[in-house]
Amino acid sequence: MAQIKITETILRDAHQSLIATRMTTEEMLPVLEMLDGVGYHSLEAWGGATFDACMRFLDEDPWDRLRKIRAAVKNTKLQMLFRGQNILGYRHYSDDVVAYFVQKSIANGIDILRIFDALNDPRNLKTSIDAARREGGHVQAAISYTTSPFHSNDRFADYARQLEEMGADSICIKDMSGLLKPYDAYALVKAIKEKVSLPVQLHTHYTSGLASMTILKAVEAGVDIIDTALSPMAMGTSQPPTEPIVAALAGTGYDTGLSLDKLDEIGRHFAGLRKKYLDSGLMDTKVLGVDVNALRYQVPGGMLSNLVSQLKQAGKSDQLAEVLAEVPRVRADAGYPPLVTPTSQIVGTQAVLNVIMGERYKMVTGEFKGLIRGEYGRTPMEIDEDFRRRIIGDSPCITCRPADLLSPELAVLREKVAPYLEQEEDILSYALFEQVAVKFFEKRKAKKYRLDAPNADAALGIHSV
Repeated sequence: MAQIKITETILRDAHQSLIATRMTTEEMLPVLEMLDGVGYHSLEAWGGATFDACMRFLDEDPWDRLRKIRAAVKNTKLQMLFRGQNILGYRHYSDDVVAYFVQKSIANGIDILRIFDALNDPRNLKTSIDAARREGGHVQAAISYTTSPFHSNDRFADYARQLEEMGADSICIKDMSGLLKPYDAYALVKAIKEKVSLPVQLHTHYTSGLASMTILKAVEAGVDIIDTALSPMAMGTSQPPTEPIVAALAGTGYDTGLSLDKLDEIGRHFAGLRKKYLDSGLMDTKVLGVDVNALRYQVPGGMLSNLVSQLKQAGKSDQLAEVLAEVPRVRADAGYPPLVTPTSQIVGTQAVLNVIMGERYKMVTGEFKGLIRGEYGRTPMEIDEDFRRRIIGDSPCITCRPADLLSPELAVLREKVAPYLEQEEDILSYALFEQVAVKFFEKRKAKKYRLDAPNADAALGIHSV
């Protein structure tokens, strides 16, 4: 037995899962020093959808958020979620952009990069792993967990060993849809531990109602670190709650050593925010319940909300059940990719089209064609050749590492963002979310003008009466 370490997700994945990543930096600041004093293994505070949401919805600079969190959190490691060659976006970026993003993330305060690829294609992780190692960051290489006729514990364990050989410092089992069942978790952790000598961390979601039980069995199997969220922002499509896990392990050989009193004090702050989000409608009660159908359809919470939204826009909300049944069929056609960004959106959107058009693949998205062509990497299972021809015709397939086909982008991006540039990091913000970033830069410039003008009213020709 060994003490279990905990990564707290309330600053990133918890609110990404429950309120579409809308927690502001100002709402975090009052409790950052208290979070730092708990004794967590790490705080997951950045990456994932936080980068996009900061600029798109909150008029915040994501880099400034990271720097403010780092300034307040002096003793606990900060962690981010990084989509390999996709960085935090939805396409593959050139190697120079990926390496520069890793460099700037670590320079601004990130200690641990949890790096994953939606297809578990190790070629898509190489550049970010190498960059993180050069910069002195901790590389946590993640396995995107899923179930299918192809996937097995042995295959996942072999992948973990490959990630170790590539330079990973730890391995994460990333169960983004809450699919991992308790006894399967026990067997999977054992299988990985037999083939790697690295610490193993478990990340799961409460979506299917299994997560707390899954964590306990993983702990018994020898997992080293677990992801949890403080209870006001836990369960539903979020992570299992921190406090009950701490209580369950207290006094055992797995005791986390964390204080329930400290957690309760911090939890009160987030309980106030939870009430605010519920009252405003930002937290939809639909995401707080258990959906055991997640085990059948493998649809993560964020993907489900996208499907509902797409059907609503098409005036076909009554066809949700048909779409959910179509998702596994599309996934099988596409070589059984795990459903996580961006593959979840690609498969989900195609399933919606198949249902509302009344004919499968009558209309095919460019992204789905790209997935079949190999633009996102190698799918877990080989795609049927007849199906491939049906989708992409005689278009050539990509069999190399997709990023090998991309030219360096940094110099061009630097030139494009020059009119707005206030910090080097702006180049990267623009690279990932061009239109969103430009709108944010323009607002930032206007705000700075208003604040910097010695007499803003006079400068605008306005005279007080």
